[in-house]
Amino acid sequence: MPLSRTEREALIDRYASGPALFKATIAKVPQEAFQWRPAPGKWSAHEVIVHCADSETNAHARIRYLVAEERTPVIQGYDQARWAQVLDYHSLPWEPALATVEAVRANTTALLKRMTDEQWARVGSHTESGTYGALDWLKTYAEHLEGHARQLERNIAAWGSR
Repeated sequence: MPLSRTEREALIDRYASGPALFKATIAKVPQEAFQWRPAPGKWSAHEVIVHCADSETNAHARIRYLVAEERTPVIQGYDQARWAQVLDYHSLPWEPALATVEAVRANTTALLKRMTDEQWARVGSHTESGTYGALDWLKTYAEHLEGHARQLERNIAAWGSR
């Protein structure tokens, strides 16, 4: 179902404000809890931050493929759990990952604010979920950092009650 211009602008605003919310939540994580996992198979705060950098850089490319490619773009999915394991997220510094999130969001927000209705109507094919359009992208990524901020809040609560 298409979004009105007002609804779309509200999602762009959520997208743009995501890094500030995420960063404020990270500031609440006790330093000694950064690499603590709340349960087997769950991510630490450190891993969440590095994941967000990888996710945001994938998102950065995805919206550009949707907008700029002449032919129907293929949007590549990826196994985020495998990336966390194979890339050993705990061995990667979280500070530059957070800076990546902030920079990518700022860069992409500028693009989103100037996209035309025709560009918002663009659709590609996602390797995992099929038909995938610019509006699908916006709905997903407007909420992405908010969801991970909630995840960090749960980690903080679990750390405090251990």
